[in-house]
Formats: sequence, structure tokens, C-alpha cells
Amino acid sequence: MEKIQIETIEMHTGGGPLRIVKTGLPSIQGKTILDKIKYLRNNLEYVRKLIIHEPRGHYDMFGVYLVDIEGADIGCIFIHNEGYSTMCGHAIIALGRYVIDHGIVQKPVSAETGIIMQCPCGPVEVFVQNDNGKTGDVRFNSVPSFLFKKDFDVEVPGYGKVTVDISYGGAFFAYMPVKQLGLDLSTTPTDRLRNAASLVTETLKGVLELSHPQSQDLAFLYGTILTDGKDESEESSHMCVFADKEVDRSPCGSGTTGRIAQLFGRGIIKLGQKRAFRGPAGAKFIAKAVKEVKFGCHNAVVVEVSGKGNYTGSSVFTLEADDEIGKGFLLK
Repeated sequence: MEKIQIETIEMHTGGGPLRIVKTGLPSIQGKTILDKIKYLRNNLEYVRKLIIHEPRGHYDMFGVYLVDIEGADIGCIFIHNEGYSTMCGHAIIALGRYVIDHGIVQKPVSAETGIIMQCPCGPVEVFVQNDNGKTGDVRFNSVPSFLFKKDFDVEVPGYGKVTVDISYGGAFFAYMPVKQLGLDLSTTPTDRLRNAASLVTETLKGVLELSHPQSQDLAFLYGTILTDGKDESEESSHMCVFADKEVDRSPCGSGTTGRIAQLFGRGIIKLGQKRAFRGPAGAKFIAKAVKEVKFGCHNAVVVEVSGKGNYTGSSVFTLEADDEIGKGFLLK
């Protein structure tokens, strides 16, 4: 393999990192986003490992490839420690600023610029605030989201029986109050929360059957979200553990979307009723259900999530031809 050089822009949303590949990405074949992900898995996995894994990244790094897709302003392929995500709200929020600031999407500047981002789960409407030419807060309207299954009991090794809700917000998550595990979001060490949530996910994968109205490629459990149990409160906290035990520092955009769909499906909130959700780093997303829709056999909602991404720097990563370790590794 010849020397490789990849240029990135670094951002974060609520503490959740986002590494945006600017140059150096080889051509990705395929007509749809899902086709392109299949091509990446078969041909370009080395790129993902190069920029997400050590020594350039870390266990909880997150990134995105931007691609051209017919019918959208931009296409997004999300990457993490295990592979490829169907949706990522914290990335969408940061990308809203990036694609306007860098001229990737060229549209007339207004108080709020609308963009269509094609994600693996479907098209997402994004709205970027502008204040005299400076981008700021970003909100997005999700793909149709729904409560898939409520009060699902599962026996988790070492913890006993727990009850979860399964909700979809561009990805499927299990939702449960952390107190069911005898843990606390504020005082329990992160690694213990990480391992417990991951154990719930892996246990559920063995007993839970998922289906998606449009594609079985989207019908998999992405992770578990541990909540503080304050579903009736205007503000609450949660932690999302997804992929291979990856912890989202932000409140998790797709997880927040799914939680609004869960609360709406349970009749706890109504259309237009705002909720604030805090992530492990302390930042919060504001979200609400804005419209009821039918999605396959599901009574679904479109959810609006808002937040702000910030720039943290830029990088030029290289891989020398004789650097085997530099191709990427992870220490767990």
C-alpha cells in the first residue's frame, strides 16, 4: 500500500466528536447510501480504521464521509468503532454549520438556511441559523420515528429481569431507567455504565425480533440508552451506549429522537411539547414531536431536535507504506 494522506475538519456537538473527511477519500461506488456502505465494507474498511481507530482516533471517536446523492443537497455516511451508523443527530447538527461555512452546499444566506441531508435511514431536513453570515444553532426534522415495543422483559445476566422500551429514531434503541440496574448516571463510573448498557443490548439481540417498514438493513438494535427515569420532567438526562460499547458524550440526536417517539407513543407528551435532554458531557438537546405520520404499520412522528456544533481544529493524517500498526488498532 502506498503512502496515504487524509485531510479532516474536527468538530464536536455537546462533546460528541465528529471527524469530517475533507480530502483523501477514494471514490465510493453505489447509487444509494446503503449501496455505498456495502461498497465501503467490502473495499475501503482501511479508511475507517485509519481515522477512527488508534493511533489517530480513539475508542469513542465518530466520523463522517460526505458523498453526492441524487435528490439531496449532500449525503452522509457515518462511521464509528464498529462500522457504519444509520443515523447520527450530533453529526447532523455539526454538519449543518460545516456544509454552509465551507461552501459544500451553496444556498442563499438567510436567517435560517434549509438543507436536505440524505442519511442511511432516509432524508433529513436540516435548518441552519445564520446571524450576519455566522452560522449558529442547527435543528433537524427526523425521519418518521416510532415506539416499536413497550414493556419488553428480558433477563440480563448479573442483573436479573429488566423492562425496556424499543424505539426507532433513525436507529433502533432500547430505553430503560438506569435504576433498574442498580446504577446511577451521576455517580456510577462511566465504564460500569458502558458495560451494563452493552450487556443489555447484546442480551436483547438474542431474543428481540426487529422489522423496519422500508429496509431490513435498518432492522438492527444499535444500542441501549440509560435514562434517569424522569420521563414526566421537562428536562432529564440519559446516556447512549452504541456500536461496540461506544459512549456518546452528547445527548445523542437519534437517541433523543427515539426517546421523543417513545414518550409520545406512551402518551406522556403531545405534539409541540418540548423536552430537554442532557448527555454525559452536560450539554442538552431540545426536542419535540412536530407531526404525526403513518410509517408502514406504525403510528409515527416527525421529531425536531436542536443543538449546536463547534469547530475544534483540522488535521492531516498520513500512513507510511511500512507502518503496519498505524493502519489502526483499538485497546479495550
